[in-house]
Amino acid sequence: MALISKKKVIYSIGKGLRKYLINYGREVDIPIHYHELLRYSNSIALYDSKEQDTYWETVFYEQSDRDEIHQNVKKIYAQLKAGGDMSVIEHLYIDRIDLCVYGNTQPFRVRIVNRINDNFDYFYIKNADASRVYGLELEDLLSPNRIRYLVHQKTLIEEHIAGIPGERFMRLHMKDPNLNPIRLAKEFVKFNERCFVRLLGDMHSSNFVVDITPDFEETHYRIRAIDFDQQTYEGKKSIYLPQYFKENNALITLGMDYITPESMRQYQREERALIATRVKSSHSELEDILTTMEKDTIAPLSHVESLKNDLAKHYQNIGFLSCTSMGEILRKSLSLVL
Repeated sequence: MALISKKKVIYSIGKGLRKYLINYGREVDIPIHYHELLRYSNSIALYDSKEQDTYWETVFYEQSDRDEIHQNVKKIYAQLKAGGDMSVIEHLYIDRIDLCVYGNTQPFRVRIVNRINDNFDYFYIKNADASRVYGLELEDLLSPNRIRYLVHQKTLIEEHIAGIPGERFMRLHMKDPNLNPIRLAKEFVKFNERCFVRLLGDMHSSNFVVDITPDFEETHYRIRAIDFDQQTYEGKKSIYLPQYFKENNALITLGMDYITPESMRQYQREERALIATRVKSSHSELEDILTTMEKDTIAPLSHVESLKNDLAKHYQNIGFLSCTSMGEILRKSLSLVL
């Protein structure tokens, strides 16, 4: 069972990472920052359709501030989704701004609605944590998923990742007669391998979603991470393997029931081959982000020492023992897929 002992430390964005973000168009000027959204005058608890507390609070602003804040938040949405084309916000309005009071960085979630057809979308405004930014960038480079995010100074803007929250999926959908258990179990094996190779930790059921795509014959599943705070931070190997979290037991049991050890090894090899292809196709960006990570401090030294020893033992590869930073450990891990 995977256990995280302490609350994660928040790391500010250093000069090296800032330079990377500027070079690759992730750093943009935005009209409003995270700390300005903290000027709300009141808030109420947000409940879901079944009157269950969501642990988010809907915040309200004084009339004198609200219109300006809403307009600036819409401009951020245009930068995130349309490269700054402000014509896209003509028919949009801000329906709600929620604050997550229990999260590490206490993010704001914005619900934005098209008044013509009532179609809505979400995005997030957060305190920028270097670990999370590295995690977002690596997700974009190494996973089958593309990620939109922007950074300015101490503020991080993220798009919403659609899907059924893992905890909810396991609670409500595992007995669906249309469920394809083999395909779902296969995807969990591949997700487990992706997280381990690129060292994304803490992938229990609240930190990923299940994206379901019906096809004319079969149903396809994609498990997507939505929390990137634990990118190359923890010192225990097990934290980077979703198979060790008890919250994921329903998916773990499904794999044990439907996948043979030989099939599992095949799926692991397939995923590593796909990661290797992405490494080669994003060589320039990946080399720059790894070089930046190697010079950055994004975890306590004790975590670095513990993780490199764990991985040296796991892979029977003493090359990990010479690593002095999380960036070097990640580079070594990725080199194995090549």
